Amino acid sequence: MAGEPPEPSAAPAAGTPDGDTLVARLERIGDAYGLVLLLILVTFVVTITLPPIGWAGRVAAVAVSGGTAVVALMSSDVRLPRIRLAVAVAGVAVVLAILARVAESKALLGVAFVVDGVLLAIAAVTILRRVIQASRVDFRTILGAISVYTLQGLLFSYGFLALGRLTSGPVFAGVPNPSPADYLFFSYTTLTTTGYGNLVPAGTIGEALAVVEMLTGQIFLVTLVAGLVSLWRPGSRSSGAAESS
Repeated sequence: MAGEPPEPSAAPAAGTPDGDTLVARLERIGDAYGLVLLLILVTFVVTITLPPIGWAGRVAAVAVSGGTAVVALMSSDVRLPRIRLAVAVAGVAVVLAILARVAESKALLGVAFVVDGVLLAIAAVTILRRVIQASRVDFRTILGAISVYTLQGLLFSYGFLALGRLTSGPVFAGVPNPSPADYLFFSYTTLTTTGYGNLVPAGTIGEALAVVEMLTGQIFLVTLVAGLVSLWRPGSRSSGAAESS
């Protein structure tokens, strides 16, 4: 009414520039599946370019892959306590990689890769669940599905890396000392069923992992990704927002 003093402005809400919090910063990373894809590429480049021996190659590969898993979880709106737990687990993997260098232990390095592999698997399942439960297929949904697909290649490559560190026999027939690049190359060519034939699993465990990767890769690509792409209508999100306004 006229003559009444104006009401005082409300205090800045948490998450605004004036009342920013850690939770708000984490929420802004939500749905950042493009960032997840970028970090997967960074992990790939770090793993294949840094030397497989010494501090740099081992610790950097484990640290970057653990960070990739954490960001993937953050992008899926996982609760803050679980993100903190994932950060702690990723830190444990880095410590194991450092101890593996100090003690010259292949087993500890293998365990570090297993820990990162578990984190990557949890991140992939978390993103996949959110993609499946999405009420509408948009660009973020497609990015999420692609993130899961590319995470599979990284996850299985770390499984083969762990196998090479935890077993005494060769992982690939005729290749006694494969490099990290060999593991990544084999994983992604297996995931896509390209099969160049230059790397072949030497043991039963390696063959079983390769079969599982081939099946999961093809089923995922043919069913989920193809189905999402067929349902995606570019521009539907912006038109829907315009209609609701």
